[in-house]
Amino acid sequence: MTFDLLSRRGILGVFAATTVAAAPVMGNAFGLLRGAGDMRRIRMYSGRTGESLDTVYWVDGKYIREALNEINIFMRDWRTGEAIGIDPRAVDVAAASHRLLQTNEPYMMLSGYRSPRTNAMLRRSSGGVARNSLHMVGKAADLRLKSRSVSQMYNAAMSCRAGGVGKYSRSNFVHMDCGPVRSWGA
Repeated sequence: MTFDLLSRRGILGVFAATTVAAAPVMGNAFGLLRGAGDMRRIRMYSGRTGESLDTVYWVDGKYIREALNEINIFMRDWRTGEAIGIDPRAVDVAAASHRLLQTNEPYMMLSGYRSPRTNAMLRRSSGGVARNSLHMVGKAADLRLKSRSVSQMYNAAMSCRAGGVGKYSRSNFVHMDCGPVRSWGA
């Protein structure tokens, strides 16, 4: 009996040490993503371009450059065709939120990168577009899921405490970014 107890404790100790050692070593890692495992995946599609994205972009503590390049192109400004480097932390927020929502449905991406010209045009036609939008620097995405409500998506993103989260119930989407932690539309 003592042997079984020691064995269980020993096994639990080894498991705990392995879990800590396998956690991503990133000084600025978001709290939810610490210890998130050895792989991060993002799944999205664009109703504007008809394109889909399903890629593993982080493995064993490292971002995969080819996958990030694919994300950059996918999240381009569909109006102008311009693409920039999307901040991987913005993808991390979306991926962590998606994981919390426990769905296999890919996000519908409404907006990723926006060129300054596109952002200015949208500001003229809508009151909800920020002058210095984080979309213009590749740090934000507007996302939708058919299988989850805006409130569910908003709550999942808020629980990450990793950036800005905007709730747009009338338009049926959630804004997620990797800027300062803040929220609106609640």
